[in-house]
Amino acid sequence: MTKKTATWLGEVTGLHKTPRSFLPMKDFESLSLLAGIGIEGDRHATGEAFHSDRPEEGRQITLFEEETIEALLRDHNIRLSPSDHRRNVTTRNVPLNHLVGKKFMVGNTILEGTRLSTPCRHIEQITGLELFNQLMNRSGLNAKIVVGGNIFIDDIIKLM
Repeated sequence: MTKKTATWLGEVTGLHKTPRSFLPMKDFESLSLLAGIGIEGDRHATGEAFHSDRPEEGRQITLFEEETIEALLRDHNIRLSPSDHRRNVTTRNVPLNHLVGKKFMVGNTILEGTRLSTPCRHIEQITGLELFNQLMNRSGLNAKIVVGGNIFIDDIIKLM
């Protein structure tokens, strides 16, 4: 029997960060990833996130599927912009739910999926949209940064 390898090749479609939890996420063309720390200038790296009193290595960077944005509109008539989901990286064609415990490349950086993100009511407060239940099991992926560097829109994402 041969070992089955990943058949997907994803891409970065959006990059976002904010210095504090209550501020809107801003879109960027690139982000600087600091290994073992987080994204330069982002709330998870600066200790300005809601959960800063509960630091967790696996919250250094967060990812969200563009396909979830499309499903929210298609199935629930909820219009969510990429910066509204409160995650750092918007992806296309990446099975985030299957990357827990796996290392993967984003451009020239290496990330390791640590756990699935869980939705929180904060997204409803910020957007004014009721979508907590719709994001259950589709709220993205938390990851740690194993090898840092810069990531860019259109970077390739692939399993290692």
